[in-house]
Amino acid sequence: MQHIDVIPTGDALGAEVRGANIAKPLADDVVAEIRQAFLDHLVVFLHDQHITPQQQLAFAQRFGEPMAYPQLRGLSECPLVTPVIKLEHERVNFGGIWHSDTTYLEHPPMASLLYAVETPPSGGDTLFANQYLAYETLSDDIKKTLHGLIGVNTSTKADASKTREDRMRDSGDELKVLASKHPVVRTHPETGRKSLYVNIGHTTHFEGWTEDESRELLTLLFDHQVQSEFVFAFTGNRARWHSGTTAVPSIFRQTTTRVIGASCTGLRWQVTSRADYPEHADSKSVITAVCPLRVPGCNAIPADYESNRSVARGPGVLSEVGACFVRLQ
Repeated sequence: MQHIDVIPTGDALGAEVRGANIAKPLADDVVAEIRQAFLDHLVVFLHDQHITPQQQLAFAQRFGEPMAYPQLRGLSECPLVTPVIKLEHERVNFGGIWHSDTTYLEHPPMASLLYAVETPPSGGDTLFANQYLAYETLSDDIKKTLHGLIGVNTSTKADASKTREDRMRDSGDELKVLASKHPVVRTHPETGRKSLYVNIGHTTHFEGWTEDESRELLTLLFDHQVQSEFVFAFTGNRARWHSGTTAVPSIFRQTTTRVIGASCTGLRWQVTSRADYPEHADSKSVITAVCPLRVPGCNAIPADYESNRSVARGPGVLSEVGACFVRLQ
């Protein structure tokens, strides 16, 4: 790279981008290098950024057309920027299961840009899982079984929808019942790589199969796609969320994310961008994640926390976090 420095995490995905001040307009060649880092590493983080919602939106527009999040209201002064809030008394954190953002839309976003406004001084992991590797490590027989399968996704799976209940109740909004279908295996239009595109947060069954008939294969895929060798944990001892961190995660299908933690206080601003790829079946999906936040003395961590770090089983979130880019899928 000529204009930025890209420092890989050393794990299955993720990199820090240095040398770009996103509060100012960036030259096209700088944006092109950030996008390439995003394609190469699936999620990128930019620390020490100081931006307004309007500047965050302007930066997001360099990568695609911003779109409204369908379930929550945006900021009054900048409606396409959605506040992602976790209050200390809440027992369920927003996005606190493995998920890929809004796969219940016909045209899911290409990526999300998250900016950390307020974080606690310690604790919390945001987990990202590489769905290229998840697909590539499946057996040939499973790959053949998945070929041509269509996944049905909904906004109303209980484990996912309950993470939005506090925010929707506060704003007086009602849960929108949304559903859409997407190929279970997708090909990225820029990289040409195949990735797995199901997630426990929203995928209910395969088209033409009942939920009972789909359950065994989906459970296998949900467990497989978040194995430890596919996961990067955005955490205090490797890479860390702090105020002014921006993250760009790929909403497209290459990443899965989970947020760990409850009884925490935090605020992030999020913008999602439409795919600017030609309309075709393999260019619509992205997976995003929200960062887990914890305050000192707060021990409300799931009982399966250690197993989530090692084999990432159980409920989780596919997500993006911080002042970082999560990869465009």
